[in-house]
Amino acid sequence: MPERSEQADSMMIAGGNCAQAVLSVFCEELDLEKGRALRIASGFGAGMGRRQEVCGAVTGAVMAIGMKYGSADPGDREAKETVYRLTRELMSRFQDEFGSCLCRDLLGCDLQSEEGQRQYSAKGLGIKVCRPCVRRAVLLAGEIL
Repeated sequence: MPERSEQADSMMIAGGNCAQAVLSVFCEELDLEKGRALRIASGFGAGMGRRQEVCGAVTGAVMAIGMKYGSADPGDREAKETVYRLTRELMSRFQDEFGSCLCRDLLGCDLQSEEGQRQYSAKGLGIKVCRPCVRRAVLLAGEIL
């Protein structure tokens, strides 16, 4: 598991967003082509397009849960309940550790504004907040998957 966290950290350093970093480390296990995973997760970074809703690290982990336990049959209630239960577990554990699953709460600045983006950089929030969230989301997802 630590190897996956390191891979996700490297993805962040290379410029990937939080959702991409988390989902991409599970590609082999999920039989998901990495380029496809990166495209799927691309809009979920910074709480979905910098809207700072649910943390992208969390959404990347939820996507991995869905890929493993979800069903292509919309009527498969058992699969749906399994995915919902595991998603709640992941989110509860993440929130217990970080205090929130919302990007805006985790960062404390507005990424939709230039000033907020400057604060993000100046305070090193990518290193201090985002990367630890990514590493932990990978570990949590790995325990669940």
